[in-house]
Amino acid sequence: MTTTVMRFDHVVKKYGGSTLAIDDFDLEIGDGEFVSIVGPSGCGKSTLLKLVMGLEPLSGGAISYSADARSVSAMTGMVFQQPLLLPWHTVLDNVLVPSSLQSRAQRKADQGWARELIEMLGLEEFAASHPYQLSGGMQQRVGIARALLHDPRILLMDEPFGALDAMTRDQLTMDLLRIWETDRKTVLFITHSISEAVLLSDRVVVLTPRPGRIADTIDIDLPRPRTLATINTPEFGEHARRIRQVLDGTEAVTS
Repeated sequence: MTTTVMRFDHVVKKYGGSTLAIDDFDLEIGDGEFVSIVGPSGCGKSTLLKLVMGLEPLSGGAISYSADARSVSAMTGMVFQQPLLLPWHTVLDNVLVPSSLQSRAQRKADQGWARELIEMLGLEEFAASHPYQLSGGMQQRVGIARALLHDPRILLMDEPFGALDAMTRDQLTMDLLRIWETDRKTVLFITHSISEAVLLSDRVVVLTPRPGRIADTIDIDLPRPRTLATINTPEFGEHARRIRQVLDGTEAVTS
């Protein structure tokens, strides 16, 4: 049985004491599992990641981790909707930002790993470049490398490809699949894209409009490794249709 790495136990989030953003969110995520969360705008998807990171306090319930987990900051890496790179830093220095408060010896060790990550993401020719010299997709690759620098057990991703053009989005999706299949980190992925969620995930959690509650959790049993050609299979289409039906409210919610 897969070890549970993170558990949401009837999580509730209110703003201003009365605006209910998330209600009774109850979910276990296993070690090495890729879980995507989809739902309409304003349903609390990004808020869930803020709760995990401790950027927002819980209004009710709890978020817990496996007994052998490190601190939340040490065990999680975050990839944001925008790469949030420092314009005066090179690609290498941006990847090394999480290492800035470490010891000199650790910073030196991190430099080697940072260069490996840059090469893994196809940016080795741009290690000395600055963000303004990079395309949007390349900037987001830097953000992914930065999140992976301290080898987090859980990778949190908040619509990281949403602002990119379709071809770049497809390429980064395949890059992410390749990295995940190599390392099998636990991933909690927020997206508006049903196709993206089905292609990447082991499970897709569908949220209701605000307040965000779990409408359905759908197992994605498509074989791995997956490619862009997977999108054209009947099985892929069936999963995508089911998620769309839940989002549209045309299918009874299953327990």
